[in-house]
Amino acid sequence: MDISEITGQRRPIGYWIKHLHDLVEGSLDDLLADQGLTRRHWQVLNVVATGSLTLDDLDITLAPFLDDRRPSLRPLTDDLRERGWLEGDEWVTLTPAGIRAHEDLRRRVDTGRARLTEGIGAEEYLATIDVLTRMSANLTRPGGARETNH
Repeated sequence: MDISEITGQRRPIGYWIKHLHDLVEGSLDDLLADQGLTRRHWQVLNVVATGSLTLDDLDITLAPFLDDRRPSLRPLTDDLRERGWLEGDEWVTLTPAGIRAHEDLRRRVDTGRARLTEGIGAEEYLATIDVLTRMSANLTRPGGARETNH
């Protein structure tokens, strides 16, 4: 039996995952646009805020967000360096101005995340993450689909 017959949904999960991904991307880009930033800028700042790391480590950590059009986050780290928010060449860390920028942006992102999860309880959210994690594992283990960067 087709899962859509079970759930009564007309659109499959792939549609909803892609649709939600696009909405998340757009809403975060909108939240950050007045600063000339994108979601990827935020992700770089947020990862670097956890501690100093190399540019290669940054690309590895955020690999799911890289593709043929953006094979590396180095252009974004260069932009953040020019803003005075990052320092270092191979190993990057936040500057004091970067720490302040990260804190300001975190408040904005938290507001966006609260909007995303409005009306969804913690148990529902955790169950959703659990199901999506297991679905991903089903397709990345032997016999499943290959893992992609999308």
